[in-house]
Amino acid sequence: MTIQRCGWCSDDPLYTAYHDQEWGQALHDEKRLFEMLCLEGQQAGLAWITVLRKRESYRKHFFQYSIETIASFTDEQLTAKLQDASLIRHIGKLTAIRDNARAWQQLKSQEIDVVTWLWSFAQQPRLNNDVADYHQAPAQTIESQNMSKALKKAGFKFVGPTICYAFMQAVGMVDDHENHCHFKTISSHSNKS
Repeated sequence: MTIQRCGWCSDDPLYTAYHDQEWGQALHDEKRLFEMLCLEGQQAGLAWITVLRKRESYRKHFFQYSIETIASFTDEQLTAKLQDASLIRHIGKLTAIRDNARAWQQLKSQEIDVVTWLWSFAQQPRLNNDVADYHQAPAQTIESQNMSKALKKAGFKFVGPTICYAFMQAVGMVDDHENHCHFKTISSHSNKS
């Protein structure tokens, strides 16, 4: 039997694994949430598959380290990373990862549980949207606009409302799997409006 997936998911094994095993599943791990927030920012202007194909290189350069270590990266270290074609060679995007680590640390220094804080922008219970076709899913919502404003105020970079909504979709703050998709959550809280 063929598994029905969302229309945006190609038959690339990397994409299908991401769709089936990660996208839209509730994520509460601090390090992985930080990684996803940064990777969504790396995507700006590009296709998500481009980022997925480079994700292992990003993990090697950034995300296998602690947020504290990333925050300590120097300008010289970041500039050196521009030489590696396995990354998206955009100094603003690479610097944003360090800036985001610093902003994350700053929130923690204020005794804010950043994971709980990020999830506070999502509707509770999580929104299970009526998505007949992924083209109909919103590009941003009031929730992602609020998250974006708060993140920018806290010093995060590459966190516009569209990036924030893609992040919310990816980490399961909202279920935007298409209705026919095998991985659509069956929920009594489905939004049919």
